[in-house]
This record gives sequence, structure tokens and C-alpha cells, in this order.
Amino acid sequence: MKYIKKFVGSLLLLATALVLMPACSDDKLGDTIFPDIDETLDPNSYSYKFDKWLRENYLEQYNLDFCYKMKDISANMNYNLVPATYENAVDLAVLTKYLWFDVYKDVVGEDFLKLYGPRVIHLIGSPAYNASSGSMILGLAEGGVKVSLFRVNAMNVNDFNQMNEYYFKTMHHEFSHILHQTKTYPNEFNTLSVGHYDGSNWQDRQESMLNSQGFVTNYASSEFREDFAETIANYIVKTDAQWARILDYASRGWATDTDNEEERATATYYCYFYYTDNVPDPEKINYVSEWYVQTDDDGNKYYIDNRGKRYDIYDVEDTDGINGVEIILKKVQIARQWLLDEWGVDLDALRAEVQKRQLDYDMDALRKQVYDMQ
Repeated sequence: MKYIKKFVGSLLLLATALVLMPACSDDKLGDTIFPDIDETLDPNSYSYKFDKWLRENYLEQYNLDFCYKMKDISANMNYNLVPATYENAVDLAVLTKYLWFDVYKDVVGEDFLKLYGPRVIHLIGSPAYNASSGSMILGLAEGGVKVSLFRVNAMNVNDFNQMNEYYFKTMHHEFSHILHQTKTYPNEFNTLSVGHYDGSNWQDRQESMLNSQGFVTNYASSEFREDFAETIANYIVKTDAQWARILDYASRGWATDTDNEEERATATYYCYFYYTDNVPDPEKINYVSEWYVQTDDDGNKYYIDNRGKRYDIYDVEDTDGINGVEIILKKVQIARQWLLDEWGVDLDALRAEVQKRQLDYDMDALRKQVYDMQ
């Protein structure tokens, strides 16, 4: 399940074990798992071209039903949901093929997703609101068979960062779960962050501070299996600059201005501080957000308050005893070696192909695949 907290508006990825494929994967699938599907398409139907394209590119190639006409029986009746718009469904369908299925086809081979990919992708136009937690669900995966994607009507195909956060990172995350439930990853991964997971408060923990503890996202800090999937998914979709920023945060020291132990887990943490009146005094330390820190021509950091007064800024000392950069890179290396040894998948080649495609795709050309169908 994937959701965000409404009151902070930041994405909180929750991809649970519901996505798992059965560990016993020797059973052979037939030509299709949809034996009752109507083989005829109405050429006079408004959706004929799209339906034909989906059949040729998903059902026939990957034994996958790309369901864009929302089905009540396939949706949770506890939520008030609306269907995806036709235009957005087309966009997400062609992008999913270009940025996910075609990537694996080029890097690993077409049969890989035929064997291990989901069998149904179900699009829903709206998010599903969870009143009890103040969150909205953006994605669900069930039994390694069906992936439901919400909020389709709000997507912006020209913003690859948004598309990654709401859709494609989720897909890579869920697929990582499918793979590691089929072939277990090394237990060494689970030992790297022992004592720092928090299954209850992860959504309220500060992501940048958690980078310094060796996690790529706050959801990665919820439990080791989600950590593994988040590490792979984020490594694949984050740009070089975004990945460098994670490692930069991981290298810093962090502190908070609360002495209450109960509040410290979810408090705001800072990696810079300044002295009142610029006089070094441990009793007069003020923490400041990195967004307000500036650097002069000589490389000195400073902060200007709302009265225009300048203060010298200092880095918070890293005293937690955790080398966040080293841990994150170790996690990536374990995932990299596991994918290569167990699956024959080159993680870096996969990432390189995704990076190339997500920074340079032509939506008009992708849409023409559907709208030019005969």
C-alpha cells in the first residue's frame, strides 16, 4: 500500500507484503490467465484503438490485463473512488510500458516480466482517503498478481519526479518484493540497521535525518524488507543529483532542539546551528534549517534573520556513531550482487536505462502508438 499524509503533502511510500509472489514459482502459467476474455473488439467503440493497443502490448506480450475502466469488484468498497480519465489512462499505459516493461525487455529480456511481473494493473482516478490516519492511499498490490494505482487523474506526465514518486518508484518497489519472495536476499542486509527500524512512527520521522542512519527514505526505516525494496527502487529512479543529495544528508550530523525523549523520534532535526550574537556559547545554540543557509564567495556559511542580521553558521557534529553513507552503499551493493547472482539482472544497467528514458521521453510520440492504431 502506498499513501501520503494529507497534512504534510509529502509522499510516504507503503508497499506491503501483500505484493508478494508465492515462493514456489515452478508452476507454469498457460498462454493466458484470462480464459474468459472476449476476443472481439468493437471498431466503432470510442476506446477501440486503446483497447487494441493494450491487447497487443500487454495482454498478448506479457499476459497482463491493463484495466483502466474501474471495476467495483476490483476496488475497495470502503472508499469513494472515481475512474481514471481516458486520456490519463492512455498516458500512464504508454509510460508504464516505456519506463518499466521496455526497460526490463532491453536489459534483461522479454521473458523476465512474463514470468515474474504482475498480471493485472488497475487504474483508479482518485486517491483513497484513510480517515483514521489522515492519509490518502496511492497504490496497492495484492498477492503479486494485481497492482492498483490511484490518483491517476492528478498526474503530470511532464514532471518525471512526480511520476516517479507516485507511480514508477512504487512499481520498482513492488517488483523487488516479488523477486525477493521468490529468491531470498542475503541476511547480511538485515543486520546493517538493527535497532534503528521503527514500524510505528516511520511516517513521522524526518527523511533527511534518517539518511544519516543509513536509510534512503523514511519508509525504508519501517522494517528491513521495505528497506531492501526501497533501496532498489530509489537507486533506480533517483537522478544522479537526487542520489548525491541522499548521500550528502547521510554524511551529516543532525540535532534537534528538544530534550524530551518521547518527542525526539519525530522532532525536526537540523544539520546547521549558529550562536546568539555570534559569540561561541554552548548554552546559546540556535538550530537553523538548511534552506536558510547561504554561502559567501569565500565559502563561509551564514544565515540572515528576518531583521537582516547575519550569523555565522556551523555544521552539527556527527555523533551518532553511524556512517550513513557507508551503510547505504553497502545496502546497494548487496542488492546489486543479489540481483546479478540470482536473477542475472545488472542493477546499474537497469538504472542507466531508466535514467536515460525518464529524462528524454516524447509524450506525443508515445501517444501516437495508441491513437494511430488501425
